[in-house]
Amino acid sequence: MEVHAHSHTERKKWTHYLWEFLMLFLAVFCGYLAEYQLEHKIERDREKQFIRSLLNDVSTDTVKLNNLINVRNQRENWLDSLTYVMNSQNPRSFPPADVYYYAIFIPRSIPLRFIPNDGTIQQLKSAGGLRLISIIGYDIGVRNLTRIGEVEETLINDYRGIAHYFFDGIVFDSMLDANNIPRRPKYAPQLYSFSDQNLHELNYKLFSIKAYNRASRRESKRLLQQAENLLTILKKEYHLK
Repeated sequence: MEVHAHSHTERKKWTHYLWEFLMLFLAVFCGYLAEYQLEHKIERDREKQFIRSLLNDVSTDTVKLNNLINVRNQRENWLDSLTYVMNSQNPRSFPPADVYYYAIFIPRSIPLRFIPNDGTIQQLKSAGGLRLISIIGYDIGVRNLTRIGEVEETLINDYRGIAHYFFDGIVFDSMLDANNIPRRPKYAPQLYSFSDQNLHELNYKLFSIKAYNRASRRESKRLLQQAENLLTILKKEYHLK
């Protein structure tokens, strides 16, 4: 009678299973960390691209704002000059070419418009990325300046509506070159005769335009300061030059 010996597999200790579990856990965890780090790097790189784009936009805005402030200063001089001439005892005693030049430039709104480079800010809004308080503040400042410009446009249209009481539209037309840029007339155009009521209306329109010109200049200076502060903060926060 044969006797068969049965070999018994030695059972693994519980510490072996624990070690296998730990190794598997570490492998999965390290993979998760690597994926997280990669996603974080991609997100950080994407954020830096947005910030670089925002820096370019805001830098361009600072140039526009500086130019706008200078134009506003010049415009106030023209407003003061036209008001002084039209309220003098004899407006026709002043160089009429200069008077027409002041009058045609005052209602020109295109040089006065602030059109921000806000493409990046709009993208950040859509993506819910407006987290930095300085960016939010700058965006609010841009919208405030835009609203002032909208009201000012209404006042300018009111001025255009009464200008024909004082000035010849044919002369205005002759002052514009092929690019629609006004030039002083080379002759002495005549001012129309006007009533005290017409002058009263003109004074009020000029005063209103001047008030909004000052308001826009004030907000432009404030926005310029916000823009410069924002540039400094972004460069420091993201270590950019």
